[in-house]
Amino acid sequence: MIATIEISMYPLTDGYKSKIIDFIRRLKLNKNIRIEVLGLSTQLVGEYDLLMDVLKNEMRNDFEKGKAVFLLKIVGVEMTKDTLPEELK
Repeated sequence: MIATIEISMYPLTDGYKSKIIDFIRRLKLNKNIRIEVLGLSTQLVGEYDLLMDVLKNEMRNDFEKGKAVFLLKIVGVEMTKDTLPEELK
């Protein structure tokens, strides 16, 4: 099943910008996930199980290094700006 996840990371430490960039770079290492970095969040599109496995591991990595908050929205279809109805683009 294809899914879309919108995720925002809020590191609760100094140097938050580099922690967010590092998190996104690690996600981009997986070539089976489409990633679109937006201003306030990042969208991931791919197979649901793969997305959840990658996020589980990468979020754990950050939790073990320090404090962070992650906000996620998950939908069981592809939901990106390319799939919006024309009148919403």
